Amino acid sequence: MTGGGREGEGGEEEVRGARRIPGPRGAADDLDLASVPLPPLPPPGGTAPDEAVPEQSQPASASGDAPETPESDAGEPEPDPGPGPAAEAWPEPGPWPEPEPWPEAEPADGTPEPHAPDPLVSSAPVVLPHQVLKALLGAWALSACSAEETAAVEDHLTGCAPCADEALRLRDAVGLLHTDGSLDLDPTLRTRVLDGCFGRRPARIPVPEWAAPYDAETARLDALLRDIGDSEWHAPVRLQWFEEERQVSRRTTVAGVIGHLMAVDGLLSAALGLDDPLDDGKTPLDPTERTETYWSATRRPPTRAVREPWRAQSHELIRTASFAGRNVAETSVSYGAFALPLQDAALDRAFECWIHGGDIADAVDYPYPAPSAAHLHRMIDLAARMLPAALAGRRSAGLAGPAKDLVAAGAPGRSLHLEIEGHGGGDWYIALDSPAAVGAPERAVAQVALDGVEFCRLVAGHISPVEAAAGQEGDREAIRDVLFAAASLSRL
Repeated sequence: MTGGGREGEGGEEEVRGARRIPGPRGAADDLDLASVPLPPLPPPGGTAPDEAVPEQSQPASASGDAPETPESDAGEPEPDPGPGPAAEAWPEPGPWPEPEPWPEAEPADGTPEPHAPDPLVSSAPVVLPHQVLKALLGAWALSACSAEETAAVEDHLTGCAPCADEALRLRDAVGLLHTDGSLDLDPTLRTRVLDGCFGRRPARIPVPEWAAPYDAETARLDALLRDIGDSEWHAPVRLQWFEEERQVSRRTTVAGVIGHLMAVDGLLSAALGLDDPLDDGKTPLDPTERTETYWSATRRPPTRAVREPWRAQSHELIRTASFAGRNVAETSVSYGAFALPLQDAALDRAFECWIHGGDIADAVDYPYPAPSAAHLHRMIDLAARMLPAALAGRRSAGLAGPAKDLVAAGAPGRSLHLEIEGHGGGDWYIALDSPAAVGAPERAVAQVALDGVEFCRLVAGHISPVEAAAGQEGDREAIRDVLFAAASLSRL
């Protein structure tokens, strides 16, 4: 080997072209970082100097010759570059300066170009294909589109009917997501769904019109019972009603209320020839006595197990009434002290089912709206038709004023104008002196105005007659007698 470790000129040229490796650096504590110059910044619009970029090795040419490189003595050891150019090429890490903006190019003639508009702001509308606009409808309904996309979608909706219909449906759905109202189903939803179904395919044997309120109220109460937990079946419920001149109450549970409804519904079952749940040969007909008999016969407190027999009984009542035809509507149902046709008895049971459903809802803190307007109107009409007889009964017991103008049966007599406002409202004229007389507008001596729901609460004994009337005019004694007679219709 000759030449101080170099082997021929080819090897010398190969060594000369190799990349230099900087020498070892000292510890950070041994360096004076302030004395280390930073690499020069490139001039604006230019490129970095060649010295700042380390030289890269080049591949050999096709002829096999090594690329030309500056001559250097490869045999001598490389000195420590120190703070020289090598140190400039490998600076210590530190904060990089903010890059300067690139200068704008000028045309060759030296005249400056006008400033281009901001690309984010465009005066021209965005043109998007139909499929893209259709995919943006959901984001548009949620107000999640950009201003340009919103303008494009709304411009498209003015000329595309299918997309406009879809946009309306999506916007309505978004409204449901942000509603502040109750999340419970509309109480009329079941009726509307059934009406739609029957409109397309009428039932071969429909539910009688007079049984529809009972069908609807038992279904609503059953929906409430399905939503409550096992422990809530034992929640305390206070039942209220009027006796003579005072309000009385009875404490029970949610399960006890359902047992009470089932016991009284047994009167309708017996009238239709069905099994009475309390039929042991000694069961009384009075609703209060039937309920007391059921509660006393139950060895253990009733639980949610009472729901199934009550619901099965209501289904059987509706099914039997539907198959029986029109003549069954006039079948007499005895309540002990009085009797009602089956169609009125079913309406009475619908009324009590709604009232006690509200009692249960209050006990378990559950929303429970009033019945539909058509059904509520029928319930009010039944109470108004029962008022003359109730007024005569209180007069016989000395709890109402004497009759002042007796007339022949069927003739117009002194009347009170009962005006029911709001939900299920209407006008009724109540005969004051005899149940056989007919109420007539021309014989009205007093007028009472009440809200429909408040009147029903009065009939159920949940509010007192003194605080019931919203407006009164005319004979004060007649007004008092009618309001107390309405409260006397309530019972357990």
